[in-house]
Amino acid sequence: MRNILSKALFCLVLSCFTFSCKTKRQVEKKPNILWIIAEDLSPFMGCYGDSINKGHTPVIDKFASEGVLFKRAYATAPVCSAARSALITGVYQTTTGTHNHRSSRFTDSSVVPNDLRIQLPKDMKTIPELMKKAGYFTFNSGKDDYNFHYDRRALYDVGTEENYKIGMNGWQGNRAIDYMTVKNYVWNARPDKNQPWFGQVQIMGGKKDYKYVREGEQLATNDVPLPPYFPDIPSQREAWTQHYNANRGSDVTVEKILKQLEADGELENTIVFFFSDHGSNTSLRHKQFCYEGGMLIPLIVKGNHPALEAGIRNDLVTLLDVSATTLAMGGAELPEYLDGQNLFGDNYKEVDYAIGARDRCDYTIDRIRTVVSKDYRYIRNYFPDRPMMQAGYRDNKPIVKNLKKAFKEGKLTEYQAEHWFGVRPVEELYDLKADPHQMNNLAVNSEYDKTLKEHREVLENWIKETDDKGQYPEATIQLKATYDLWENRPRFKNAKINPEYDQFKEQKAK
Repeated sequence: MRNILSKALFCLVLSCFTFSCKTKRQVEKKPNILWIIAEDLSPFMGCYGDSINKGHTPVIDKFASEGVLFKRAYATAPVCSAARSALITGVYQTTTGTHNHRSSRFTDSSVVPNDLRIQLPKDMKTIPELMKKAGYFTFNSGKDDYNFHYDRRALYDVGTEENYKIGMNGWQGNRAIDYMTVKNYVWNARPDKNQPWFGQVQIMGGKKDYKYVREGEQLATNDVPLPPYFPDIPSQREAWTQHYNANRGSDVTVEKILKQLEADGELENTIVFFFSDHGSNTSLRHKQFCYEGGMLIPLIVKGNHPALEAGIRNDLVTLLDVSATTLAMGGAELPEYLDGQNLFGDNYKEVDYAIGARDRCDYTIDRIRTVVSKDYRYIRNYFPDRPMMQAGYRDNKPIVKNLKKAFKEGKLTEYQAEHWFGVRPVEELYDLKADPHQMNNLAVNSEYDKTLKEHREVLENWIKETDDKGQYPEATIQLKATYDLWENRPRFKNAKINPEYDQFKEQKAK
């Protein structure tokens, strides 16, 4: 009898020990972390209160209802490479010198020459590198588009075959992957299936997802009213409507990814961040500009984590906070140089302002800075004599050609003509609640002098404190590389380009 009791006690102790070990392992198991990054996508979704797409983005809406929805999330730049350079380092692109779009790039399909490379500070590591150090398998299914020199193998264990080859050849790839065509999901490439992974899945968003709208749900051109800053012409209507359709199509793309995560047994232990790199590309005034349309992005976070209580947050956040939060949730090192903070940390503090910046985009030289607060958006134009419609990459698109035609024919409203083709104001200030289209510039209204001064000082202090590199002229060698890259393309040759390039034209003429 005593032996029986002894054996029973031994089994009980062993069982408790085994259970304790399993529980401990479960607690210590790190979550997978996935970034679903939509290209050029403004939040025209049901969960963001959009009446037109209400009920037509069901997957994202459900995902938001079960996760944390951020209503005031912003990019740090309204263009891909600058915003992505900030995201992947957790530091403002203007601090690292990666603020000019498509910098540190090749011009002859070869490795970037030493004198054209933009190097990060020696003590700065990217988010994937820090996650790898914390024990994560890392991957990126498509676009990098970083404006600094790097070896892709140091950041990612694997990527798509094409993109990985690009990285090995020393080029900062800017090619997106159509995720609706992907069959082999990269998280399955890790040799050890027990290893946690951190991955970036790029979806086409505003660039292509309008092709994937569910049957019978495609919006027609006249189904969506235009904002009053656009002339009511067919090309503008088509572009504006296309972006609403892109949101519906992105819902289908996200559904495919989530279903595959579940089918592969990865969803339960994966924290998913869904966001965009910046706002809509299909319409003018959004991408490449610092109004809400270019800066406001969707951001939703969902996963099995104690800090992730479903709900809506209205605090001001940026993609820099996504960087810091990812490191924190992965138990990785959070370097002191990070500009963001852990959105779900005990020490999280809401901020009063979020800063954004636009600099050279392709060959178009400009400098715009913006400060958004609870109620206002402030914009500073450093080249006010260069109109909104100065030469740019979209010049051959109908939205630009037809806008110019309408201007020549005198068919624009007074506001539209001045806004698109006139001298820009040095300062702009908008009440976001009373004026969601940002058309009534309060910077010229003396009643708002105090608010204007407040936002101006915030920007000026930020420029000094962060050593905003945009305040310095771009290096001649980088400008020449940009000129060389574009000079033989028709839209560049036929455009009235910025005077900074005159020196290279003169050299060519000699």
